[in-house]
Amino acid sequence: MIQSLKDLEEKIINKKAKIAIIGLGYVGLPVACMFAKAGFHVIGIDLKKERVNQINAGVCPIEGFEPNLPELLTEVVGQKSLITSTDYSHLADADIVLIDVETPTDHDNMPQYVALRSACTSLGKVMKDNVLIIIESTIAPGTVKQVVRPLLESEKQQRGLGNYHLGVCPERVMPGKLLVNLESMSRVCGGETEEVSKAMILLYRNIVSADLDSADIITAEITKTAENTYRDVNIAFANELALICQSIGADFLKVRELVNKSPGRNVLMAGAGVGGHCIPKDPWLLAYGAKGRVDLNLIPTARLVNDSMPLHIAKMTEKALADLKVPLSQAKIAILGYAYLEESDDTRNSPSETLIRYLQSKCAELVVHDPYVPIYQDDLSIVINGCDAIIIMVGHRVYADLNLAQIYELLRTPILIDGRRVINPEKAKNANFWYYGIGFGKNL
Repeated sequence: MIQSLKDLEEKIINKKAKIAIIGLGYVGLPVACMFAKAGFHVIGIDLKKERVNQINAGVCPIEGFEPNLPELLTEVVGQKSLITSTDYSHLADADIVLIDVETPTDHDNMPQYVALRSACTSLGKVMKDNVLIIIESTIAPGTVKQVVRPLLESEKQQRGLGNYHLGVCPERVMPGKLLVNLESMSRVCGGETEEVSKAMILLYRNIVSADLDSADIITAEITKTAENTYRDVNIAFANELALICQSIGADFLKVRELVNKSPGRNVLMAGAGVGGHCIPKDPWLLAYGAKGRVDLNLIPTARLVNDSMPLHIAKMTEKALADLKVPLSQAKIAILGYAYLEESDDTRNSPSETLIRYLQSKCAELVVHDPYVPIYQDDLSIVINGCDAIIIMVGHRVYADLNLAQIYELLRTPILIDGRRVINPEKAKNANFWYYGIGFGKNL
């Protein structure tokens, strides 16, 4: 083994390794907090000065229901084991650098590595010899070879640096479960050599109680994009099955329940759309890695199905209004939920955004409510007052627990469009609502 990695392993074991995290969002911040809690000195880098100031003040910038993260952040900041900055010069003595920046795709479904390129270039200008650099961001297969290494090599040559080590350990977290996911979900430690993978496993064992599997870099890159693509394809099947049930008079929830009694079957939940930073773009990252090598059919089709679900909700709303002789052009419609996930403030790739774009020019008035998104946190009763239809786009608990009798009194027309199936249809009927649910084949 290269001597530098032996030295690094000793530093990890003794908690003397200095760890840096680039990007303090939904992944980087909880990772930084957990390594700080484990006894390491951690420096976090983020270009958003307001976020850095919040963190250094012990205030969690991530809103929504995020169990134990605000308390942990306050604790490790108070202990000075986590310090954050916008200045990359603080990384000059870092032994390990984790990169946790966004890796979106553009309108043509091509990877946009602006943040990743910037992070690699800025790191390359200050990194020391023999630093271990780990990409936790989700990237297309081949990105380390084609993007990350060339940028680091360019800076290395200009500065006359010695060696450095590269690895990929894709994050596996979901808003609302950040800390528990980090601790309890397995990770793939893809290193450029077996020795690097071994050092990575030693590092992550400080915060992960689940399996830590050794792999090469390309395998790690593929694994993360493949697992999210697998989920996207399965959601697309659920959504298409729901459309079939709705069209021919069956209830998707009952069909799903019965299908899943068969061994080896696990139909996922259908819904009003797929959002977040990962699932809408990771299938395209996987596809990009095979561009020019494989003709793909299933992955693009699944993306098309899932992207179309907010528009299906719009058509359901139009039909419901027409059933009750309410012209869409004269209707006031309320959208309940703007985040992409229940009990979260994360609005990235929000299906509600797609729905809003479609409806806002077609109805008389469009209003939005979300208890976790600051610009939509007005009193719900005020928001929905006088509406002709309410559309549940996110399964926040506050919507699942709606007092339908009280809501009924506030509406001009009692239409309920349930895009997440959080309301019992019979309960809605008993409250005198016209109920239209995703995958529900009988309007009540």
